[in-house]
Amino acid sequence: MANFNLGHESLPVIESGRLRQRLIEPYLAPIMVRFRLENRTYLEPWEPKRPAEFFTQAFWEVQLRNALREFRQGTSVCLTLLNHEESEVIGVCNFTNIIRGTFQACHLGYALAERHQGKGLMYEALDASTRYMFDEFGLNRIMANYMPRNERSGRLLRRLGFITEGKAARLLKINGKWEDHVLTSKLNPAVWDEAGPRQESSA
Repeated sequence: MANFNLGHESLPVIESGRLRQRLIEPYLAPIMVRFRLENRTYLEPWEPKRPAEFFTQAFWEVQLRNALREFRQGTSVCLTLLNHEESEVIGVCNFTNIIRGTFQACHLGYALAERHQGKGLMYEALDASTRYMFDEFGLNRIMANYMPRNERSGRLLRRLGFITEGKAARLLKINGKWEDHVLTSKLNPAVWDEAGPRQESSA
């Protein structure tokens, strides 16, 4: 069971069994750089090509400052997965492109350190953070896309209750190559739809 609290400067802190998730301040850029350097090769096949400055403290000080600004503007919630001592970045969980109005939705992206794979930590993190986005942000839909060959990510999303809605050709340029993606989403269970339960797409 996760707990939602307000931490420093009223930023959210999501506590679960093994993790603390929050937006981290620029002074913690060194531990984010360490996470990125240690997992550079492991994450490379699943992410856009990263410029050299992506792996520097100066870059992450700016990036974390921007993430705090976007949170206060209500356009993103970029959470860092930490151990409870906050001495290690275990992964990231980013809810971006938050759109209000008649849409009330966002996109989800995530990454976990190689040495923490296979422990159920990303499931723990996303189970808690998606509930936070539904309960505290009032979103109706969270969308997540994955490459067909990344079946591990597909299994995780299905376990979390994301439903396949289709496929998109050449959706994102990953590691220098345009890649097809499977499109999935999860709906806020508190929002009842008169059309009844959703059906898995055969696409």
